[in-house]
Amino acid sequence: MGKLTFAMNVSLDGYVAAPGDDLGWGVPSDEQFQWWSDRVGATGLALYGRRLWEAMSSHWPTADQEPGATPAQIEFARRWRDMPKVVFSSTTSAVDWNARLVTGDAVTEIARLRTEDGRPMDVGGAALAAAAMRAGLIDEYAIVTHPVLVGGGTPFFTALDSWVNLNLVETCTFPGGVLLTRYETRR
Repeated sequence: MGKLTFAMNVSLDGYVAAPGDDLGWGVPSDEQFQWWSDRVGATGLALYGRRLWEAMSSHWPTADQEPGATPAQIEFARRWRDMPKVVFSSTTSAVDWNARLVTGDAVTEIARLRTEDGRPMDVGGAALAAAAMRAGLIDEYAIVTHPVLVGGGTPFFTALDSWVNLNLVETCTFPGGVLLTRYETRR
């Protein structure tokens, strides 16, 4: 069975995006960027909601060709393009960059992928992750907490019908006081 991880940058007050989908508070240090790049390199399948897909696919497919692209950005762009992806959207008509589109029920497809695929999977996008969270499909949470309060926006966690008990499996501090905490779901 494939392990499903929800990994995102989060403000200290629990938001993945500030009001207006502002992500300017989450600029990674070189060390943190390398952690994200290594994560993409180890991910067997990435699951994206429409909004995160649009943000990622508008930049990373050609980021390595930008003037001044750093070696780390070049590596991330290559890894991102090579990583298999599934995009869940009822409004998107086509995807590219090693991705396939799913327009049907996301929870059913994610459950099928976890059972049949076997590769490590990351789910990205607050709404898609919330559906997987409510269905009890997330095996691990990788929370990269930035020392900033944004006061509102898109929350990392969704309202749940029951508790989810977790075990802490890793902590790591990045420059600037950014803290990685990884938790596995206790089943």
